[in-house]
Amino acid sequence: MRAVVQRVSGGKVLVENEVLAEIEQGLVVLLGISERDEDRDASYMAEKIANLRIFSDEDGLFNFSVRDIGGEVLVISQFTLFGDIRKGRRPSFTEAASPEKAEIFYKKVLENLREKKVTAKEGKFQAVMEVHIVNQGPVTIVIDSKKNF
Repeated sequence: MRAVVQRVSGGKVLVENEVLAEIEQGLVVLLGISERDEDRDASYMAEKIANLRIFSDEDGLFNFSVRDIGGEVLVISQFTLFGDIRKGRRPSFTEAASPEKAEIFYKKVLENLREKKVTAKEGKFQAVMEVHIVNQGPVTIVIDSKKNF
């Protein structure tokens, strides 16, 4: 599982010009699921997202998580995070999970976040979405549940 986590002052997702979900201060998470992912990857990802200390304290240090500040998380499914461009110019998505598996694990991450008392909102799985992100900082962190980087 891979995630691009962005600290935001606002974010929203639209499908066919309709706002599906919107957050103010918090995190926008672009989440990719691989064919190798298991339940423990969903748990790991939710734990990291909920407790990632990338919000500043009064001294400007990253000491607070999204839970600490009472922020929200907007999670967007993004299979392209498993695009492999090592050969040629067109990405191969063979590592990405099938849509059926990906949706199950996407929902598991959302459930795990909610169990951790994080307000987690979502896009529409397999839809063409327009995602608006107001990256604050900018602060962007990449997480890989297999710890490849």
